[in-house]
Amino acid sequence: MTMLQRCQRYLKQHDVRYAHSIHAPAFTARDIASAERVPAHEMSKVVVYFGGNGYGMLVLPADCVVDFAEVRRLLGLGDIRLAAEAELLGLFPDCEVGAMPPFGNLFSIPVLVDESIAVSEFIAFNAGTHQDVIRMSFSDFAGLVNPLVAAFATANSTASPNAAHAAR
Repeated sequence: MTMLQRCQRYLKQHDVRYAHSIHAPAFTARDIASAERVPAHEMSKVVVYFGGNGYGMLVLPADCVVDFAEVRRLLGLGDIRLAAEAELLGLFPDCEVGAMPPFGNLFSIPVLVDESIAVSEFIAFNAGTHQDVIRMSFSDFAGLVNPLVAAFATANSTASPNAAHAAR
């Protein structure tokens, strides 16, 4: 079963309404937003970190970057770093690298969502590939995932190499 199928089955089992769309392959969150024809702030990306408590997911808008100092403070961590691609392959074997959905509960990984997404009506995200996107209500997402919500993303008006790396 592919990750897309797993996500769809999970949403159907919980009677959650969602939309699935397919676009040309896109590898950065901003490019995905463009392919989906939505503003970058309406497309979510997942950044996976490793800290003192293990791995975690950070969910933030495509046009933002993670303030790791703030995440470290919020979670009370001494150290925090981006997960390496090899780690992502091990954590999410059914996903293309960088295309994992923000369903941390399916992977026993805690999820921290930026408050700018939590105040939105909908959340849109990769569904295991660089072509598939799921869009659903944020309230349904929150009910399934039970994420922590806090402010940790900062606007990034320019796509720097670090921002592109954080998008994966």
